[in-house]
Amino acid sequence: MATAFSQVDNRPVNTGDDFSLEGALAMFKKANSLEEFEKLLNEENNNVNNLDLNNDDDIDYIVVEDIKEGDSHIIVLSTYLNEKEKQDIATIGIEKTGENQALLQIEGDTDLYPENTIIEPTEEKETVKSAKGGPNTFETDVQVVTVNVWLWPSVRFLYGPRYVVWVSPYRWGYYPRWWRPWRPIAHPVFYAHCAPHRVYYRPVASRRVVVARRAYAPRRHSSTLVVHNRRGTTVVHKNRRGSVKVVKTRRTPVRGRR
Repeated sequence: MATAFSQVDNRPVNTGDDFSLEGALAMFKKANSLEEFEKLLNEENNNVNNLDLNNDDDIDYIVVEDIKEGDSHIIVLSTYLNEKEKQDIATIGIEKTGENQALLQIEGDTDLYPENTIIEPTEEKETVKSAKGGPNTFETDVQVVTVNVWLWPSVRFLYGPRYVVWVSPYRWGYYPRWWRPWRPIAHPVFYAHCAPHRVYYRPVASRRVVVARRAYAPRRHSSTLVVHNRRGTTVVHKNRRGSVKVVKTRRTPVRGRR
């Protein structure tokens, strides 16, 4: 009697799901500068990055660049796929809203994520009030509130008097000495490793930072090697002779996403 075995596709629904937007915000909150932030993104044990967009079996190195427009910043997270091709992964928008107030969101690039994939830091505020059952009866009202990120060290760094706009010095073939790429892991395993990041960062429906995004739009990088469509991701490989090989990958949903 012959037994048939089916191969399980452990790849994510969207290519960008192999990069934790929540994890990126967790590292941004922890960092004291954009240089340190870039280092944290590219450390394996931080469980932020599982991307291999050029299919070379090595994790892609993430570079960080700041675009400043007035009191707003767009922090661009990108990767080089070869000497000429660069793909944006996500942007962190930061806007100063008062003397000691700032708001922040991260948005996944539409080549890798669905439209309007936006994450922001949130907190739950509990209010205890009397219930209708009597004077000794109380109920708790839980509200999700937007976090003021002004006291984050990375935010204070951006708005410091000596800040110079940061652009990563690294590129394809030129990486920091400490960095050692690792092999990507199955998406369900990566998703489980990212669970702690999802506690304090949640998806939202609207974009709050708009000023700096207008400055970012004409500078966005979209690689011809990665083309996103509704059925998954099409990866285009070019060899030295200029021939093109197109590989279409099917995406199998992973339960429990957000």
